[in-house]
Amino acid sequence: MVDLDQLQPCDVLAFGPHPDDVEIAAGGTLLLLGASGQRRAIVDFTHGEKGSTGSAAERDAEAAAASQVLGLEQRHNLDLPDAGLVSDAATVDLLVGVLRRMQPRLLLAPIADDAHPDHVAAADAVGRAFFLAGLRHHRPDLGTACRPDTLLRYPGNRPIRATIAIDITAVTEQKAEAVRCYRSQLAPPARDHLIQGRDLLERSIVRDQSYGLEIGVLAAEAFWHDGPLPLRTAAALLAD
Repeated sequence: MVDLDQLQPCDVLAFGPHPDDVEIAAGGTLLLLGASGQRRAIVDFTHGEKGSTGSAAERDAEAAAASQVLGLEQRHNLDLPDAGLVSDAATVDLLVGVLRRMQPRLLLAPIADDAHPDHVAAADAVGRAFFLAGLRHHRPDLGTACRPDTLLRYPGNRPIRATIAIDITAVTEQKAEAVRCYRSQLAPPARDHLIQGRDLLERSIVRDQSYGLEIGVLAAEAFWHDGPLPLRTAAALLAD
């Protein structure tokens, strides 16, 4: 279990059910945010030990290598059971403690519409924790109440109708380098266990190109926001 005292404040926090989920869906966005000076962190729920290929130790090493490519300031693992995630009170309060300790302004998390039950459970747990973390009478022992300004959901094994799509053309090669760190998940000899018939790098490239096509760029990452996404000024409509 993660030691909350090891967690440091950040600007952007991405929750991933398994190592590689964040890189596939949001690696480019994290690279762009890092280039603009934002402090970024990933918190993985599990070590991915139930995957068809790759041991927990292998996937930990792969995640560490990918973190270096992304230039992350922090990465942590909650040591929860792969293929056994549940959105119970204990899991939600663990996430509440993480949010209050790290105090991100932007939170990235999986969307609930997904074929993998871990993604569904993680999405629900993050949503509950996002709300409860801001209630000062909920578990004050876990820290001072706070809530991220924005929660964006990223896709997993199914496409989403995007609220926003971020042009990642400038960092596509660097993102691919980070995804390639997960060697145990690439080019499997058998593909019958792959939900979409493609390994994670192939899926990442095709999806980014698809969302890029929708906004007229070479590659983009898509996110969903619950309700209107506010613009603080009308001038933001004309921002690059």
